[in-house]
Amino acid sequence: MKRILFAGALAAALVAPVQAQTKVQMQSAFPPKGTFADNLVFFAERVKVMSGGRLEIVPIPTGVVVPAFEVLDATHRKVIDGAHSSSAYWVGKNRAAALFGVTPGGPFGMDGFDYMGWLYDGGGMELYRELFQVVLQRNVVPIPMTSAGPQALGWFKRPVKNWADFKGLKCRQTGISAEVFVKSGMTTVNMAGGEIVPSAQRGVIDCAEWVGPSDDMLMGFHQVWKHFYTQSSHDLSLLEIIINGDVWKALTPDLQAIVQAATIEATLRSQNRRNRLDADALEELRTKHGVTIHRTPPDILKKMLEAWDGIAAEEAAKNPFFKKVYDSQRAYASKVVTSRLVTAPSYNAIAGHYWAQQPAQQKKQ
Repeated sequence: MKRILFAGALAAALVAPVQAQTKVQMQSAFPPKGTFADNLVFFAERVKVMSGGRLEIVPIPTGVVVPAFEVLDATHRKVIDGAHSSSAYWVGKNRAAALFGVTPGGPFGMDGFDYMGWLYDGGGMELYRELFQVVLQRNVVPIPMTSAGPQALGWFKRPVKNWADFKGLKCRQTGISAEVFVKSGMTTVNMAGGEIVPSAQRGVIDCAEWVGPSDDMLMGFHQVWKHFYTQSSHDLSLLEIIINGDVWKALTPDLQAIVQAATIEATLRSQNRRNRLDADALEELRTKHGVTIHRTPPDILKKMLEAWDGIAAEEAAKNPFFKKVYDSQRAYASKVVTSRLVTAPSYNAIAGHYWAQQPAQQKKQ
């Protein structure tokens, strides 16, 4: 009986069609070192394992095929199969792109988990696809992947004690968040991550933000600036992968499901890993590189939110799709965020019980 079963299984294996391996080349829009690049590699590894090797994501370093800010159009034209990018980069095409993962102010107080809830349980994914496929008219499928927030306020030559201290500074900012800082009198410059430190060394910019302690240290920010402000309200920052629509349709339903599952795993993994790396980086910046770690003054955080509220209201009044997304986020946050304010203790309520002393990595203003 065992021989018959074995022979039957062998025969079935021999006559079963062999599915060819599918490769999807995906160019990064981010520097080759850091948590963003690592997360794309992690995602690729998970897809390959879960698909049994039937689907292989091939990461391509930034700039190899097209510049970082051109990966969307290149994916649309199928110059590349896909990309790992940020919706902040598409604000120039439609300002509603700012609401997908890079929103100042939360949005509406949402943290990363709340925002993922809006995407997957509050209608956000439908709006996300509508942005790319209908509003921008790009033949791509967007999927959120890689946590990059909350981000730091940034790096400065000298301390900034209030909103007024930004006036006259020329700083690297990106997306619609740059407009928040313009309200202070700051001049903003948008540039890819790899250009930031060289620009600072040439004196082109006075200050900059990128992600947070570990990624910023890898970029070498501490070599040109010694004042680092860790808290901000300007960037929730969830990144994305975009895949050419025809490439996506060619994948079987199970492979599409594997890609979607892997993006969620990669996003969670990126946040957990970055928490640990940031803790180590803060200590190294302070003790080995002479960086002063500052808490961001409350005045700056409040003024940033006020500036964003004004910008968002103006945009919603003239951009119907922006208003559609903005209202959807507000409606979701009005339930989830207000509920969490009632049901969840503040982070400090419990953490402060065990770590009541001022953290060694930070300095009071």
